[in-house]
Amino acid sequence: MPEYGRYCPVALASEVIADRWTPLILRELILGNTRFNDIARGMPGISRSLLVARLRHLEKNGVIATYPSPTGKGSEYHLTPAGKDLERVIDSFGRWAIEWLFDELRPHDVDPVTLTWWMHRRIAADRLPPVRTVLEFRHVGAEQEVIWLVLERGEASVCIQHPGYEVDLRVTATTAELADVFQGYRHWDEAVKEGRIVVDGLPRLARALPTWFEWSPWVEVTHERAHRPVEVRAEVR
Repeated sequence: MPEYGRYCPVALASEVIADRWTPLILRELILGNTRFNDIARGMPGISRSLLVARLRHLEKNGVIATYPSPTGKGSEYHLTPAGKDLERVIDSFGRWAIEWLFDELRPHDVDPVTLTWWMHRRIAADRLPPVRTVLEFRHVGAEQEVIWLVLERGEASVCIQHPGYEVDLRVTATTAELADVFQGYRHWDEAVKEGRIVVDGLPRLARALPTWFEWSPWVEVTHERAHRPVEVRAEVR
């Protein structure tokens, strides 16, 4: 762990949150993931040993607290008041990148499983149907995969094997098109109208489906940035 010195508040904060992967771990915790495996699933590419080390570092510095899982297996990680106060910092990170690094963003690099995992943690629990509802996502194109979301009792479960229940809605699209909607480059209704996303099932459920998701925390700022007119600069002679 680098020592930046304690003579400057930015240097001191950097010792806690500026290491690689640490802001993403905080993002997962802020979004409500409290179990080790759930945190790891949101960050494909991080090793388990490094995640353990980063969680210990955050706990040591008072950002998170570890509690026994109510299931009796493993532990859960919860933000302390200091950790919750970092939500505005992580939000600013995202907004800054959208404003100033927009052309470098690669939303289509996400794989089907990771995208579905992101979607499941952004469920609007109070808007879900009162009975169990099964969504089947058929990813077509270069990456072909079928993944299910089971919505029940205000929660969502990701299944990479058929859950054994009847499918209520089938969504067919490329991973890129779904990623565009999740991130905010395109709105759901727009993508459906243009045939980029096809939904099969009861019309009333199909109409309600987009309201069941909160999408990315930066969906609105991304949509505004993606549709901002390109500035034309006069050539200086």
